[in-house]
Amino acid sequence: MPLTSRVSDLGPFDLLLSVARLGSLGAAAREHGISQPAASSRIRYLERRTGVTLLERSPQGSRLTAQGSLVADWARTALDAAAALEAGLTSLHLSAEARLPVAASMTIAEYLLPHWLVRFHAAVEGTAVALTTGNSDEVAAAVLSGAAVIGFVEGPAVPRGITADPVGRDELTVIVHPEHPWARRRPPAAVTPDELAATSLVSREHGSGTRLYLERALRARTSRPLAAPVIEVSSTTAIKTAVAEGVAPAVLSSLAVERDLAAGTVVAVPVDGLDLTRTLRVVHRTGQEFSGAARELAAIARRWVPPAPR
Repeated sequence: MPLTSRVSDLGPFDLLLSVARLGSLGAAAREHGISQPAASSRIRYLERRTGVTLLERSPQGSRLTAQGSLVADWARTALDAAAALEAGLTSLHLSAEARLPVAASMTIAEYLLPHWLVRFHAAVEGTAVALTTGNSDEVAAAVLSGAAVIGFVEGPAVPRGITADPVGRDELTVIVHPEHPWARRRPPAAVTPDELAATSLVSREHGSGTRLYLERALRARTSRPLAAPVIEVSSTTAIKTAVAEGVAPAVLSSLAVERDLAAGTVVAVPVDGLDLTRTLRVVHRTGQEFSGAARELAAIARRWVPPAPR
């Protein structure tokens, strides 16, 4: 089916995703090597093409609208496919030894893997990383099938045939709109596992490591049935936007919400008696040990110490 003019040029969508990830139009412009006026012009061009207001602009900066977050969520799939196509075309010009297929779940891919890859490319010259992203179930499937030599997951369990080793830890955080009743309790008080279990959340899709870990943690602390999500989305950015718009609370990695908490668009709420610290793991097919570039990437991930929050 021929693509319409609204979606045939993916460049402006890529810029929109950078705004969502970096939190400002100026930072996105710098990442793409263009001026801020040029970036603003491209987003306005995209808004005209799509007929949707994508950014809210104010003296304090720009942030995605609720519709903009949905567009960014949908565009991510297309851009991931385009990136896979680009990686595939590049791989045709590389020897098998010079290409490392990697799969990573979303939080790791967005907030940790870029740091690891900077160090990887400095340590291993001439090796291209072909990256695919997905939820933890999809990463495990890619490793099992041989599509990826090495994977990184957040989920608490892996299927048979996969070996998993810890590479770090991450803490999940409950976030709410600043005017949500949980944020306005006086004196400040933590919510209980029962309250969290009974609340419909903005949630990741089935197969997400974040969702699976939260559900297991809650079932270990309460016998109350878990409320169905108010909405399921595959994008962390879309979840944060929904919370900031007051749709419902959500539970996300602390790595993903650091800037939003600092900006005051969402508020963190503690949960009494619920351990939300999880282990991040590197995975490979059982019996197929890491060698060469994969071993180096796994070692870099184990050594990485994230900078302290500013």
